Amino acid sequence: MDERPRILLLGPPGAGKGTQSENLVDAYDIEHITTGDALRANKDMETEYGTPREFMDAGELVPDPVVNEIVAEAVSNTEGFVLDGYPRNLSQAEYLDDITDLDCVLFLAVDREELLRRLTGRRVCPECNKTYHVEFNPPETEGVCDACGTELTQRDDDTEAVVNERLDVYEENTKPVVEFYRDRGDLIEIDGEGSPEDVWESLHRQVETVTTE
Repeated sequence: MDERPRILLLGPPGAGKGTQSENLVDAYDIEHITTGDALRANKDMETEYGTPREFMDAGELVPDPVVNEIVAEAVSNTEGFVLDGYPRNLSQAEYLDDITDLDCVLFLAVDREELLRRLTGRRVCPECNKTYHVEFNPPETEGVCDACGTELTQRDDDTEAVVNERLDVYEENTKPVVEFYRDRGDLIEIDGEGSPEDVWESLHRQVETVTTE
């Protein structure tokens, strides 16, 4: 394929989408489009339903039609992309189907127990904001920041109860998106439980196979 690929990357919170998106951006010189970044970059864009800023400033969820228009704008302004964090539901998936042709749909499959281990293990320094992980990136002294010696804390949104809630929301809203692409035969499932390097090797190989056919 001479053109830059248009890639959709799916997976639950903690699956490593951010890391692998960065790898795809570097490998293929494409844009990384996330819903959050797209909304922030276009928060004053006028739509039939108002601007994203109106909902964001009010602390409200930006409705699908507004998110759809923002993503359509972002997709139309780039030659190739990796889309991460959208579509979040079946309605958005059907909309995306209407506005662009994807070259490949990748799904990072990770067991729920592993996701909990990854997401609840984060610790942060309240003083200098340095981030650690109890297993993957521990401080030299347990529970203490290497940089400033402050006792590390766990953020409220990293507790097991909150992480389980996030995963439940994912299961309810986004899993049907995965099945939408699986049923069409478009889904490429990647084992996301290895090291980031191993996952990238597998993911990269699949993209190369699809885009050179």
